[in-house]
Amino acid sequence: MFEKDMHFGILLDFYGDILTERQREMLECYYNNDMSLSEISDSVGISRQGVRSSVKKATDILTDMEEKLGLASRFGEIQKLVTDISGELTALKATLSDADAVNKVDHIIVQLNQLNEI
Repeated sequence: MFEKDMHFGILLDFYGDILTERQREMLECYYNNDMSLSEISDSVGISRQGVRSSVKKATDILTDMEEKLGLASRFGEIQKLVTDISGELTALKATLSDADAVNKVDHIIVQLNQLNEI
């Protein structure tokens, strides 16, 4: 058995629609529902090795898409930047004395946090 890499759960969110329904279902079971290959095998009615092959092929497809497009890694970078900016604005807010400026900073922080929830 190969080690579960939770990164594939994220890649599945980004690129899962390019997989077949069966591949997507097996990856969701394996990565998102933490099912074993044997449990998936029993569930879908194919051999454990068949499940392993399908999971391997699907993860190879997801890896290839991420290498070509980089959407998941870029999204992670953007989330980190948003978090960093929000933290800097929170620190800046503590130094402000003008109520209007504090309200504007609060509004920007709320908007940034909404971005991170997408």
